[in-house]
Amino acid sequence: MAKQKPRTLSGFMELLPAPQTQFERMAELLRRSYALYGFTPLDTPIIEASEVLLAKAGGETEKQIYRFSKGDSDLSLRFDLTVPLAKYVALHYADLSFPFRRFQIGKVYRGERAQRGRFREFYQADIDVIGDGKLDIVNEAEIPAIIYQTFTTLGLNRFQIRVNNRKILNGFYAMLGLSDRAGDVMRTVDKLPKIGAGKVRDMLTGEEIGLTGGQADEILKFISITGSNNDVLSALEEYKGRHELFDQGLDELNTVVKYLSAFGVPGEYFAVDLTIARGLDYYTGTVYETFMTSHPEIGSICSGGRYDNLSEYYTDKQLPGVGISIGLTRLFYVLEEQGCLNDDMITAPADVLVLPMTEDLSPAIALATQLRAAGIRTQLYTEQKKFKQKMSYADKLGVPYILLLGEDEITQGKASLKDMRSGEQELLDTGEIIDRVRLSLANSGAQRPIREKEE
Repeated sequence: MAKQKPRTLSGFMELLPAPQTQFERMAELLRRSYALYGFTPLDTPIIEASEVLLAKAGGETEKQIYRFSKGDSDLSLRFDLTVPLAKYVALHYADLSFPFRRFQIGKVYRGERAQRGRFREFYQADIDVIGDGKLDIVNEAEIPAIIYQTFTTLGLNRFQIRVNNRKILNGFYAMLGLSDRAGDVMRTVDKLPKIGAGKVRDMLTGEEIGLTGGQADEILKFISITGSNNDVLSALEEYKGRHELFDQGLDELNTVVKYLSAFGVPGEYFAVDLTIARGLDYYTGTVYETFMTSHPEIGSICSGGRYDNLSEYYTDKQLPGVGISIGLTRLFYVLEEQGCLNDDMITAPADVLVLPMTEDLSPAIALATQLRAAGIRTQLYTEQKKFKQKMSYADKLGVPYILLLGEDEITQGKASLKDMRSGEQELLDTGEIIDRVRLSLANSGAQRPIREKEE
């Protein structure tokens, strides 16, 4: 029978054990960071009824959906975690406490063209705070604190959270009488970092958008407001009183900035940026984009914002919210490509490998059981191989320690602990082994999955 050549589909990431451990560690730290802020874990089905999942989808989104039939059922794979959340909140509204704070880390599927850093199957890590009728602005101020906590816990230090408010943008374009063309204008302005102010102005005044030269100049002047957060906010005060929506957005942005220091976000990690717009229709208030300052070419690694009604396609109840999403698979790929993953992180499946040197395995089994009871990840190697092969196995796994247990050690009630990194070996009793391994691992500083290169 002909053998089928094994292969992994394009756009689907499959990792070897060591990087998979780093990925799992990132997900674990995200869960821990989110839990610190009182978010509850949530999981929703990967497969949904197409009519439910596609209630508000259309255009390019619907083209990217993985859709199939099973019997009489029309089914689709989820393409993000927001639509399933909307369904979940509408379905379980009576059983939830509001504001409802949830986090979810799970796979989503998009049938787009696979390319560098873009995947068809990938993990997203989302948090959202959902209100019942209303949601206080302080929740929007807390989001940057969660972003800051999350990335610093992972080991990422050179990043900046850029914040704006959609009401400021919409109010500003309304001042210019451009509300009907605001979407086209923002899409064009978004190209500014790539094509420059001159070409953006040409596009704004071209036939497709049709602005006057004065309108284009006013827009470019507005979005070029830069400086410290206080500088930007002071400059925006000059526009106040000309449109109610603008004034409301500026008040909200001032509130967000005011509470940031209380939430523990250092000033250098946060910037008001008037070019940040996010989704043109979905987001209605504060919006966020997070960039690696050492690799701005990568683009945003965490984004989100405030929206008015999460579940409008499933219920008449008003459910405003604020949330962010991290494309975890893409972030991991980018970090690996940039050499930012921590090579010193322990990725072995065990901290200690017990190597029995006697025919009777009872003492080795008992020792491994004691170590596991003490919370030390322990693997027991019982294969009948030569000593050199056993050591080669330990070395390939990358375990920090091996325990040799022969007749002499058993007689003395001890075991030989070998540090695989230094090569040192000591004869210790079980209590000493536990203390030594715990102390060494605690001091190793190798548990953060990210370590940025020195500039």
